[in-house]
Amino acid sequence: MFALIYLMVRFSDLDLIKILLENARMPYVKIAERLGVTETAVRKRIAKLEREKVIERYTVQVDPRKLGFEIDALIGVDTMPEHFLHVLQHLKNMSEVISLYSSSGDHMILAECWFRNSAELTEFVKRLESLEGVTRVCPAILLEKIK
Repeated sequence: MFALIYLMVRFSDLDLIKILLENARMPYVKIAERLGVTETAVRKRIAKLEREKVIERYTVQVDPRKLGFEIDALIGVDTMPEHFLHVLQHLKNMSEVISLYSSSGDHMILAECWFRNSAELTEFVKRLESLEGVTRVCPAILLEKIK
């Protein structure tokens, strides 16, 4: 019994998820080696996390510069409360927006956007500022992804 409990707590869901965040295509055998468990244990734990919707989907990480986008920006957008949903929907439909979040803190909306140059960023910010209900647009250019 003790050995079974030991195996069950030998690695955590978070340990497994961190490895998948590094490389979601890593073979189960390599994950098992890193965690010091069997491939079967990894396979079962991943299946459980998928069933429980902890893992919702697998995705890729892209270097936008290699696709010709020189500017990767995080743009904070504030709106009048009654225009929030309209602005959010508008942003959702814009091709420059790669990721979109509603947030609390400094800004109501955060959008990650890719631009080929600074002129495209400037034009995008002007379009956002002209949207009805937008009160503030604050772009920040991402220089380097650290983690």
